[in-house]
Amino acid sequence: MSTNNPDKPEETTRVPVLRPGYTFGSITDKIAAIALGRKTPIGWLIGFSLSFGVAMMLFYSIGVLLLKGIGIWGNNNPVGWAFDIINFVWWIGIGHAGTLISAILLLFRQQWRTSINRFAEAMTLFAVACAGVYPALHTGRPWLDYWLFPYPNTMGIWPNFRSPLIWDVFAVSTYATVSALFWFVGLVPDLATLRDRAKNRTAKIIYGMLALGWRGSARHWHRYETAYLLLAGLSTPLVLSVHTVVSFDFAVGIVPGWHATIFPPYFVAGAIYAGFAMVLTISIPLRKFYNLQDFITMRHIRNMAKIMLATGLIVAYGYMMEAFMAWYSGNEYERFMIYNRMTGPYWWSYWSLILCNVITPQFLWARKVRHSTTALFLISLVVGVGMWLERFVIIVVSLHRDFLPSSWAMYAPTRYDWMMFIGTLGLFSALMFLFIRFLPVISIFEMRTLLPESKVKEEA
Repeated sequence: MSTNNPDKPEETTRVPVLRPGYTFGSITDKIAAIALGRKTPIGWLIGFSLSFGVAMMLFYSIGVLLLKGIGIWGNNNPVGWAFDIINFVWWIGIGHAGTLISAILLLFRQQWRTSINRFAEAMTLFAVACAGVYPALHTGRPWLDYWLFPYPNTMGIWPNFRSPLIWDVFAVSTYATVSALFWFVGLVPDLATLRDRAKNRTAKIIYGMLALGWRGSARHWHRYETAYLLLAGLSTPLVLSVHTVVSFDFAVGIVPGWHATIFPPYFVAGAIYAGFAMVLTISIPLRKFYNLQDFITMRHIRNMAKIMLATGLIVAYGYMMEAFMAWYSGNEYERFMIYNRMTGPYWWSYWSLILCNVITPQFLWARKVRHSTTALFLISLVVGVGMWLERFVIIVVSLHRDFLPSSWAMYAPTRYDWMMFIGTLGLFSALMFLFIRFLPVISIFEMRTLLPESKVKEEA
């Protein structure tokens, strides 16, 4: 049983135990009040205003891009791929933790996912939306992006299905569709709860339309559980397949630093690593500002820290294998690639990612660090930066010095590159603020299923 101190290490139990005194009504009141509260917190208004202002940088840079073309970016020869693909891969990776928490942990009946799955699923959708901006724009003529899809046309032009860039189109669009369905289906019972509790007539109508006529009958619950389980089964292979396909963008190339068979598992582990770092970055302030320590307990925080440590070790193994295979292969180009990463003009990026992704997470072995929300928040921020640097090293540092020394060139991002990236951070934050304000940030009905177990433990 947990103590009165929300951040004090509590006794490990099979499922997260709610604190004494909670009832179905009190759980519903506490979670629903965040979305149905008539008075918007001043902190929310400040946070949303700042996020929305930063998001305007994205829309401004997109407008300039459509008028002038991708020449406003810093891309050059030989660095034809740069911030656009770096940020695309980074955002796609962040979205993976939400699907892992929601789908895979659901299939394995891990009930500790209950308190964090809702906002983790929302994080997935918002991250995929930010990622989708880049492949839509980096083609140079985004108004012709529909050519990427195989549709009957009079010109008889079809996409090249042997290109991993086309695989990306199908993988990411499928991932976004299934994730959105999974998130919305899970919301339906809670939307009905908000519909029944809303005082404002407009809110009642909106929540009522979104609840799809839910009445909580046995037939509704049976169909809901069937659909939710099927979508979880569909989402599970997507966790592995989507970032595997993204890794093929590089692994099928002949550029030194890209042509590596370790990329698929290495990219998937890195995606989960970055995703859980983002979940921690969101959940720690969320539980503090909305007083949700009873629901998002230290057990949830510690479990996410352990997963982050495990996936961080896999990523570190990938870095070591890259260096070892470059030496063991005897290939002069591969050897130069790793030497250039360590000592070349971009040496700072390589050693920074080693510091962020390999050395910093080793503090998670310490029990005191895993029990400190401040330390975990800082580590999660460092890991997020490190995973972005990893993509920078893989793409820019591999391309700027390839096979032909006469074509070597340095790359430097322009202000529009930075504006688009920072703007997507603002867009992600603004969407998350809207989600927290108008939808239940924690699954109400799933939290209520833990109440009987809590009472049994309390009586024992």
